[in-house]
Amino acid sequence: MATGARGALTFWRRSIQARVVASTVLLSAVVVGVVGWLLLQQTRDGLLDQRVEAVVAEAGNETDDARARLQSTPFSDVDAAQQQRALVEPIIARGASRDFAVVLAGPTGAGDLSEGGATYTRGLDRTSVPPSLVEHFAEVAEPAWTYTRIRREGPDGTRLVEPGVVVGSQVTLPADGRTYTLYLLFPLSGEERTLDLVSRALLTAGSLLLVLVAGVAFLVTRQVVTPVRMARRVAERLAAGRLRERLEVKGEDDLARLATSFNQMASNLQRQIRQLEELSRVQRRFVSDVSHELRTPLTTVRMAGDVLHDARADFDPVSARAAELLQVELDRFETLLSDLLEISRFDAGAAVLEVDDVNLTDVAHRVVDSTLPLAAQRGVQLVVRAPDDHPCLAEADVRRVERIVRNLVTNAIDHAGPAEPGGSTEVVVHVAGDQHSAAIAVRDHGVGLAPGESAMVFNRFWRADPARARTSGGTGLGLAISLEDTHLHGGWLQAWGRPGEGAQFRLTLPRRAGEPLRRSPITLIPDDAVEAV
Repeated sequence: MATGARGALTFWRRSIQARVVASTVLLSAVVVGVVGWLLLQQTRDGLLDQRVEAVVAEAGNETDDARARLQSTPFSDVDAAQQQRALVEPIIARGASRDFAVVLAGPTGAGDLSEGGATYTRGLDRTSVPPSLVEHFAEVAEPAWTYTRIRREGPDGTRLVEPGVVVGSQVTLPADGRTYTLYLLFPLSGEERTLDLVSRALLTAGSLLLVLVAGVAFLVTRQVVTPVRMARRVAERLAAGRLRERLEVKGEDDLARLATSFNQMASNLQRQIRQLEELSRVQRRFVSDVSHELRTPLTTVRMAGDVLHDARADFDPVSARAAELLQVELDRFETLLSDLLEISRFDAGAAVLEVDDVNLTDVAHRVVDSTLPLAAQRGVQLVVRAPDDHPCLAEADVRRVERIVRNLVTNAIDHAGPAEPGGSTEVVVHVAGDQHSAAIAVRDHGVGLAPGESAMVFNRFWRADPARARTSGGTGLGLAISLEDTHLHGGWLQAWGRPGEGAQFRLTLPRRAGEPLRRSPITLIPDDAVEAV
């Protein structure tokens, strides 16, 4: 049930058509309900007003007729009881045929109707006359009427209750000269049936109208939403690389013009992407060709440089220094050429892994040992902090992992800054691992990274400070190659830094090749930086 509720909520959030149709139907239901209620009230008031006018007029006629009959009767010939019967029985008889009931109450001041002394239509409950009206006629008063509930026995003995109007007026019997109250009770069952019929008609018409409005809203929103959905699907295909996808243009309305503009935009994007792809392909091909073509002349120059370097003892000081500089630059040029060839292999998708179980602790120690001369030259102290109780294993290509760590360590040495008088700048290599992953983090306390540079630092040939000299002889491709090697393993290579607080680079590899990474055993932000914040 919870799954169904979540599915319905997701559909409601994602479907514009459903929200528009539901809102339209809801607002239409409110409008139809208000209009229907007003119409029903107008109809009810009209029916009741008409009925009240009719019954008041009829009651007045009955009262006038009764007074006329009383005036034509010699009051000395009959007693009061006989005159009451002669007065009320013709009215009761007419009431039976005209569907109204009659109550002739005792003389004014005689008390409540339930105490007796009243003549009324057979089966009628005298409490149908409201006490407020009875109190009104406790003394001589003008005719009055009010709404009531008429209670009486049906033909089969059942008790019937229906709405009605009771009209009261007073007459004086000549026999005793006292004033009596005549109540005529007219049912409103006919009007009630009419109102029920009108209510059902309004309800049926309102329901059909809401269904019609829902259908119209569905069709109208479908005409608008369908092209939008098609545009979304085509946009998703374009984002997935299917650049030939286009929208179908129908008609000349706004949606058709939108589709035309969308197709033009897609064509422009396709053309620009193809131009960029071609440019990138030409660039990669150029780098690859130049790198391969330079290999042969570089070998020749290297051989000549080696001869000159070996014979520098026989040269004058200037020529000997030139031979040494030539050897250094040839080493740097050879490294750059190797990096360019490696980058071209990544671009061509020709890089492969030779996976084996690698202990990152051993890798860290080997890299630190190989970079100790460079660290000593810069006055930097290298420290490895790794667990002693268990190895930090990962299935990886040991050659590529060592290259990544070496690039990180030499980069940290290069940016750690000069040693302070009497001390040294420390670069710490942290190693940690668990059942799911293993990680190496290289922490320095040098110049650090400005905001936004942690993402740019892995770009090819990017340098944080172009004026800063490279003491390690780097080519500007080391971190870019390290990132490609990391992606080849399915790992993470991330950087953190703050100006003046140094930087930390973290390599995280999955314990098993091909497994997705979810977390790293080393935090990206170092503990000392967190404490300083």
